[in-house]
Amino acid sequence: MFSTTKDFPQPVEEKVGTFTKIIEAMGFTGPLKYSKWKIKIAALRMYTSCVKKTDFEEFFLRCQMPDTFNSWFLITLLHVWMCLVRMKQEGRTGKYMCRIIVHFMWEDVEQRGRVMGVNPYILKKNMMVMTNNFYAAILGYDEGILSDDHGLAAALWRTFFNQKCEDPRQLELLVEYVRKQIQYLDSMNGEDLLLTGEVSWRPLVEKNPQSVLKPHSPVYNDEGL
Repeated sequence: MFSTTKDFPQPVEEKVGTFTKIIEAMGFTGPLKYSKWKIKIAALRMYTSCVKKTDFEEFFLRCQMPDTFNSWFLITLLHVWMCLVRMKQEGRTGKYMCRIIVHFMWEDVEQRGRVMGVNPYILKKNMMVMTNNFYAAILGYDEGILSDDHGLAAALWRTFFNQKCEDPRQLELLVEYVRKQIQYLDSMNGEDLLLTGEVSWRPLVEKNPQSVLKPHSPVYNDEGL
């Protein structure tokens, strides 16, 4: 069985001084555990892992999704969200990294729209709609992961399947995938994630359902590269 909400590690609460609280209240970033450029490089790698290491074809097939830009975005959004859930556990530095991951995601979405030849006005309009949908999805997924499998299934049905999934086996498959993937990400060392951003994904369908193995620790140099 996969971990329930009660088994998930809680975010690290860091003690910060009055000055840090003031500058962060003004919208500035306070002192971080590592330099910003290291975090930004790691964030880019983590986002890249969401789009390069995910088997989109498997999702299209198993979840009966059309091979479209919107389907790509829904799958990417799900994996980005799982990364955000993991990195929020790494205190203020992890939360800063979350912001950068989302920034790279929107840059990629906009660039893909331009490559596809979408009219700039329509692209801007679509980006506004997608932004609203993104934050609504994040809120729904957050509530779902804190609930039981029925709650998570409801969140996935509303957002991932756009309320159009009629096969309960697809929902069951995706609930199992999210649960095991969150557990898998939790097993990754937080320091490694902050310094390298390297993540890997479990298969959507496991050849051996009982094997959710711990990942190998990534290798990086003194600069975190």
